[in-house]
Amino acid sequence: MNDLTRPERLQIMLTQDELAALDDWRFTRRMPSRAAAVRELLKRGLEAEGVQLADGKMRSRDFGVVDGPLRSKASGGDGESA
Repeated sequence: MNDLTRPERLQIMLTQDELAALDDWRFTRRMPSRAAAVRELLKRGLEAEGVQLADGKMRSRDFGVVDGPLRSKASGGDGESA
């Protein structure tokens, strides 16, 4: 795993239809996990609502939602993983 840590856990309950829709969406985009798919959908939803997110320089394997301290410009990070 990369430097990105996710100390918070969010548990959600889905219907079979919601889970099937999530899995279908995930597989067509070759996402590595359900969690990554949920984070990507959350990110897209927040962007659609006008919430400012990360600068878009993260690699696809990061699938982060917001720009955290490990990726901030202020800390000298460039948003790219080594």
